[in-house]
Amino acid sequence: MKRPDDTHSTNAPRAPSKSQRKRESAALQDIGTELVRLPAEQVRSLDLPEPLRLAVLEAQRIRSRGALRRQMQFIGRLMRSIDAEPITEQLATLCGESERAKARFHALERWRERLLADDAAVSEWQAAHPGSDVQQLRQLIRNARKEVAEQKPPKAYRALFRLLSGTANVTLC
Repeated sequence: MKRPDDTHSTNAPRAPSKSQRKRESAALQDIGTELVRLPAEQVRSLDLPEPLRLAVLEAQRIRSRGALRRQMQFIGRLMRSIDAEPITEQLATLCGESERAKARFHALERWRERLLADDAAVSEWQAAHPGSDVQQLRQLIRNARKEVAEQKPPKAYRALFRLLSGTANVTLC
């Protein structure tokens, strides 16, 4: 016969299940994998604990599949002993910067296409970017149109993009 005080209290916190611990460990190891995929200079710029930074940089140098697997497990173990939230936030910030760069790139491509398609777009560009060299811009547009018509390699087309990129501070919002 069971007594009421013999049963386990339902209010006591339960330890996470083995499956939950495995999921958490795999999530931390995935964050470590993202760190390893970053360029070394970005890893150095992140605010990481020194042992983790060294382990990530070492993993980037390893070429052997088995050794890399062991190093990734080591990084996962290091990640379990630290708070991963600040690292996750830093990774999200880095991804956000690259998203802004992609958006800027696409905005410049749209400008280039507008400039090649319509002569009136040159005056719009000049109004939006008064410091740009209009003569060089018109010359590159003329040469890029000529290249497209003659099916030549896109030398002026690329030069036009570089000119736009150098003079534009494209607003995205």
